[in-house]
Amino acid sequence: MTVQINKVIGLAGILMLILLASSDRAWATGFIDISNAAFANVSDRQTSIPVGHAEFCRTRPAECTINARFVAAEELSNAKWQQLLAVNSFYNTSIKPMTDEDLYQVKEFWTYPSAYGDCEDYVLAKRRALIEAGWAASTLMIAVVRQENGEGHAVLMARTDRGDLILDNQEGMIKLWNDTPYRYVKRQSQYDAGQWVDIYDDRTTILASR
Repeated sequence: MTVQINKVIGLAGILMLILLASSDRAWATGFIDISNAAFANVSDRQTSIPVGHAEFCRTRPAECTINARFVAAEELSNAKWQQLLAVNSFYNTSIKPMTDEDLYQVKEFWTYPSAYGDCEDYVLAKRRALIEAGWAASTLMIAVVRQENGEGHAVLMARTDRGDLILDNQEGMIKLWNDTPYRYVKRQSQYDAGQWVDIYDDRTTILASR
């Protein structure tokens, strides 16, 4: 177990060094090029809201409003990177996966998990924890993706100056969105947590899960 943990920490450290090196120049000039492949390209028009999130917003309207403090991207300092790692690891290990049908006898029910939860419940918990840690809500977006088997899945997309990083309950490592084995469909708007926009995922090759 210790060897496995050290391996994960080592890989995370290598990724952090690469990400830091790739964006020092951007921060020095005060400019972030979101046309870079590390950032997901999204529509500027609203799209349909997932049924589960629409119901979540109906019961928690305060969490689905216009982001009063808009931050385009978080500066990914080492402290912020460690927050991502800690939050992702904590919820991936403390929450046991269980479908909404098994838990609530309904197809979709988005909520904060206690001991069990579906993929979107992990995302909600991670998003709330990072906001409480000081991350801007506008940089933390729920994203809907398609897995290799065609099934839907939800992940947390964290927009940083190094790119869009993915926190996934099915993956211990935090990766850039275009290094994950998913086809991205849509995500929350950065401007309004209650609205969604399409993601233009035009990659010709999707990496196989490893």
